[in-house]
Amino acid sequence: MSRINVVTNETANTEQKALLDAIQAQLGMVPNFLKVFANSPVALRAFLGLHGVASAGSLDPQTRERIALGLAQQNSCEYCLSAHTAIGRKAGLSGAEIEANRAGSSQDARAAVAVRFARSIAENTGEVTTAEITEIRNAGYSDAEIVEIITHVGMNVLTNMIGKASRIEIDFPKVALKLAA
Repeated sequence: MSRINVVTNETANTEQKALLDAIQAQLGMVPNFLKVFANSPVALRAFLGLHGVASAGSLDPQTRERIALGLAQQNSCEYCLSAHTAIGRKAGLSGAEIEANRAGSSQDARAAVAVRFARSIAENTGEVTTAEITEIRNAGYSDAEIVEIITHVGMNVLTNMIGKASRIEIDFPKVALKLAA
């Protein structure tokens, strides 16, 4: 049971219902983490705006999902890991690729650099080394793409924290976290 209220169509006020209806129309469902966000329509609109802007960037959907998977595992968010495993599969990621992403890498050499960089950003609260900046540039990422990776880190850390703090019910096929050895 969620530790933070999950807003439903039955409990939503007019503003919350309008937001949930718009999400339902776009996605065909309203994921539980967005129902938690709906407690604050301002926070939900902010997240949806950031998500929309981040999705319109130059990073391909597979790389965005690789980053989300790497961070969900690193931040121990089972909700986000489950969600992004399902979304990643829809984006064309194989099971082996998803496993590599969870481990902080990728089967694609260029994407592996992005996943490592994203995890370092999160782990070191932005204090990456000059060598890491050089590595991501050498992998062919522009400054615009580097900023987009950082944006995706921020967005994913936010959703990881919502998932963990609320302990919401997982409404995607459940994927268990791998525990550190």
